[in-house]
Amino acid sequence: QVRLVESGGGLVQAGGSLRLSCAASGSSISIYAMGWYRQAPGKQRELVASITTGGTTKYQDSAKGRFTISRDNAKNTVYLQMNSLKLEDTAVYYCFYDLSPYDFGSWGQGTQVTVSS
Repeated sequence: QVRLVESGGGLVQAGGSLRLSCAASGSSISIYAMGWYRQAPGKQRELVASITTGGTTKYQDSAKGRFTISRDNAKNTVYLQMNSLKLEDTAVYYCFYDLSPYDFGSWGQGTQVTVSS
């Protein structure tokens, strides 16, 4: 079984930056893609960004130009660099992985990101 360990959340002022990390460990499996969803209070969980083993990235429109996702395939680790943070970026951020374009793997435990004014 694959375990996802997230780090890097916290409290930051609007306009600031944070970097999230998520490392996958455990069974030797082939991970197709990794990325991040987020869920704000009272809202549905939404995709923030994802990246495949081949480096193909996908971003939510609100993240484009501000967030950058990257991946170290050798370490099965994904990073999310978040710049120019806004109040509306406040949420619990969940790391995830996919086994294929059609098979979801699992979620991480979540890390809180709070942006203050």
